[in-house]
Amino acid sequence: MSQLKTLSHLDSVPSTPGKFKPDKSTPYVHRFRFYTSLSRLTLWSSFFLAFIIFCFFFSSSSPPPSSRRSLGDSWGGRDWERRVSRSARKHTSSGLTVLVTGAAGFVGTHVSIALKRRGDGVLGLDNFNRYYDPSLKRARQKLLERSGVFVVEGDINDSSLLKKLFEVVAFTHVMHLAAQAGVRFAMQNPGSYVHSNIAGLVNLLEVCKSADPQPAIVWASSSSVYGLNSKVPFSEKDRTDQPASLYAATKKAGEEIAHTYNHIYGLSITGLRFFTVYGPWGRPDMAYYFFTKDILKGKSITVFEAPNHGTVARDFTYIDDIVKGCLAALDTAKKSTGSGGKKKGPAQLRVFNLGNTSPVPVGQLVSILEKLLKVKAKRKVLPMPRNGDVKFTHANISSAYRELGYKPTTDLETGLKKFVRWYLSYHSGSKKKSSW
Repeated sequence: MSQLKTLSHLDSVPSTPGKFKPDKSTPYVHRFRFYTSLSRLTLWSSFFLAFIIFCFFFSSSSPPPSSRRSLGDSWGGRDWERRVSRSARKHTSSGLTVLVTGAAGFVGTHVSIALKRRGDGVLGLDNFNRYYDPSLKRARQKLLERSGVFVVEGDINDSSLLKKLFEVVAFTHVMHLAAQAGVRFAMQNPGSYVHSNIAGLVNLLEVCKSADPQPAIVWASSSSVYGLNSKVPFSEKDRTDQPASLYAATKKAGEEIAHTYNHIYGLSITGLRFFTVYGPWGRPDMAYYFFTKDILKGKSITVFEAPNHGTVARDFTYIDDIVKGCLAALDTAKKSTGSGGKKKGPAQLRVFNLGNTSPVPVGQLVSILEKLLKVKAKRKVLPMPRNGDVKFTHANISSAYRELGYKPTTDLETGLKKFVRWYLSYHSGSKKKSSW
């Protein structure tokens, strides 16, 4: 891929968007052009509205098989409320009180522990679904418990549970990381994406907008919203109306839903577009993870290539850098302006890319793993299938750098070295699985 020839590692100044060509057209708009633009806008709006209606219908009529049973009878009571309150108690006068959804997930675990270590009050929420081996999530849960973070077992679609949590704790912030992840799984189980990423988000926002005071919300969008965009690096100003997968479409829908709740109810909302996060305690469905497993087992691994033998590359971002971006987003989030479901003034609405700005070909990722594992991989190169994956990702982080002070510091080889060390320890059956 020709674009990769110009890529370099992050220097002192993050990448910035390319210059836009000035509009040389006349300031007077031709009537026909106006009506054509209006028609296109109406058409796209209709498509989007139809998609949202379909999402809610699909979610309510066909709950995903991966969802756990209702957990309504597993929470409540004086002892449970004490655990919730203790976990959410902040230890500094300026600290935050944060509800972290998806707390037993990869990013959720790291963010929760980082918040707790600096003195913030943190309460976790997770449904421990079976998208990948729940034992890894349970191991993360033990880490959280040792750090003083209680994880409530429940679903973001459970309105009664969410309302109860807000009755017990006056959360100042919500870090919403719960979602159905994975691009390819969407082709097998689309309902789970609608259920978690759209219906779940709406349910959470409904509870947040009715809270008094309303919390500020930071939530995980995705770099996948850039879809078929060919302009690099990806900027928050780029169009995001061409998703390449259902997962991407649900994240794009989430951004539009967030805009609506910000506009109507005064919720302060910040969206973070993560770029291929990796590191210790990561997700087993990610390429770097299952490549490591298969290389060690002597199995062949499939490395995809773009059309015409093009390169597939990703902007791999180490977990510690992502955590710094998440905490900075929480720290700079302004208060919501509504209370009890009523807006009292304009509220903050932001979206940021959190990437590494240094895309690496997947073949190079494999080479690094071979070096670290001291094992030669059995590569099988195949054309990229039509499963929603894109050829490359590359983050423009100038906005996050300017407003959040976000500046990633971990290159891929350094990050993978830390991951491999953790992987070998965790999967060896060692009792030292809690090491970071």
